[in-house]
Formats: sequence, C-alpha cells, structure tokens
Amino acid sequence: MSYTIGIDLGGTTMTAGLVNEDYEIVGKITWATRLPRPAEDLEKAMADLCREVAKQNGVDFSEVRYVGIGTPGSVNFTTGFVGYNTNFNYYDWNLGTDLEALLGCKVYVENDANAAAFGEYIAGGAKGYKDAVVITLGTGIGSGIILDGKILRGFNFAAGEMGHTVIVKDGRKCNCGRHGCWERYASARALSEDTKAAMREHRDTIMWDLVKDIDHVNAKTSFDAMEKGDALAKQVVENWMEYVGCGIANVVNTFEPEVICIGGGVSNQGETLLGPVRAYVEKETHDITTGRVPEIRACVLRNDAGVIGAAALADSI
Repeated sequence: MSYTIGIDLGGTTMTAGLVNEDYEIVGKITWATRLPRPAEDLEKAMADLCREVAKQNGVDFSEVRYVGIGTPGSVNFTTGFVGYNTNFNYYDWNLGTDLEALLGCKVYVENDANAAAFGEYIAGGAKGYKDAVVITLGTGIGSGIILDGKILRGFNFAAGEMGHTVIVKDGRKCNCGRHGCWERYASARALSEDTKAAMREHRDTIMWDLVKDIDHVNAKTSFDAMEKGDALAKQVVENWMEYVGCGIANVVNTFEPEVICIGGGVSNQGETLLGPVRAYVEKETHDITTGRVPEIRACVLRNDAGVIGAAALADSI
C-alpha cells in the first residue's frame, strides 16, 4: 500500500490527511495556522505536520509518494508558485519548491477551491461523472470545474472563479472590484445580509425571536424562520435561491457538466434548497440543454474534500 498526504491550508487551521490508494483518509491531524507568521516558519510547520501524520499512523515517510497542498490564493500549479495569498499576506511564495526541499518528495500545490472540488469529484458527490462543477456557498462563492477528469485552470491558473461572474449589471459592490458579482447575491454571507436587511425593516418577523440580536444572524436564520411559517423569511429565502439558481443556470449554459455539487454549510438544508434550485435551473436552461438538465446535488465530503483533493492532485494532470 502506498500513500499520499493532502494538506488543506486555511487561515485559522491547517489539516493534513494520510490518504490511501482508494482515496480514503487513513488518519488526519489539524494544527492552528497561527497567522501572522513568516512564510518560512509556516513551511516548516507544514513539513512537521506531514511527518507527524505519517508517524501517528505507523507509516514511514519514505512510503509517501507525494504531498499535495490546497491553499488560498493565485497558484501556478506547474511550478507550485503562489503569486499572492492576500489572506496570509504572502506574495511571490515559492511554496512548492520550498516544501520539496524540506520533505525530500514531490509537492503539488493547487488553489484550495480547485483542490476541494477535485476531492468531491474523485471520491465524493461527483464521483463517477466525467464533467463536474463544484460550487461552495460560503463567505464568498468558491468553485472548481473538472472537465474530462482534469481541473480547468486557465492559461494563467485563475480559471473557475464563477463567484465573480456578474448577474446584476451595476449591482452590489464586490471585494474583487466589480459590481453585481454572483457571490454578492448568492453566497451564505449574502443571505445573512439580506436577512438582516429584512429584519431591520420588519420588527414583527419571528426571525427576531430566533436570535439574541442582529449580530447573531447567519445563513440558517431565515431557513429556520421559514420552517416555522414566517412569510418574510420565506420571501428572503426564495429570493436568495433564485440568485443561486441564476448563477447555476449560467454554469450549465457555459459548461453543461453532468453534475453540479453544492457545498458549504447552507447545503445542509438538503432538498429545501436543492429542489427549488433544480426547478429554477430547469426552467432557465430547458431549451438550451434540450431538456437534459445536469444532476444537482449536495457535496458529501464536507471538510475532508480539500484534504482528499490535495492528496489526489497527481491524478488531476
């Protein structure tokens, strides 16, 4: 049995998983990322983390074929060079070559959204399909596009940013500098913002009874209130789901994948979310797709997607 190690590198924590040939996590360890810190210090910590996860699972590190890393930022997959990672305040970061020197094995580096999407493709909700798009509804909208088993990276390694496609011309200002981006209307954060705005205008909604104060509102608040029969919450949720569907219809019309997987905490709503989104997408794409709409389902790997995807990066080439 041979193994690979996948690292899901986040701003708060970093998780390393020892993964076998069947894309199963044999064991994993999570450490605090402890930012801010020098890049060299973080690299040494990641190398120690890799050795530790192998050691704790009785595997000699020489049995590890390679290490894969999913990191935020602009990543040149070919060289392992991270042009910028604004969350870490790292620029011109030679992560791949630096970690290879520390570990003595091959290291692959990929954007974290792409790595997580590939994990879902290789071992999760998109397993068994040829073409897939994985959408994560979180603070923003993360996305990864897999066509014929390969991650779509683009000539400058920045493809797949579906969250920054515009769905409302001259709409809400986005952190990317554009106006009207999909993530400003359909992310989990956008749902929270819309919920707060509705609550401020309507003091009689039972959403106020579900939270201590408006600062405790999250993407689940309006769903919970809708379940209790609150008409305003239902209106907020349905409006937001139409924005989700609008962007997914664009994905269908652009790539026509066999399957689209939706992740992020809000995907826990299951068919309450997926059913209306499917209906909207079918209505908006029926004529173009000749009646065959891609499968739309929830992601299944949750937090393990990034680890498994990073550990399988050699198969994405």
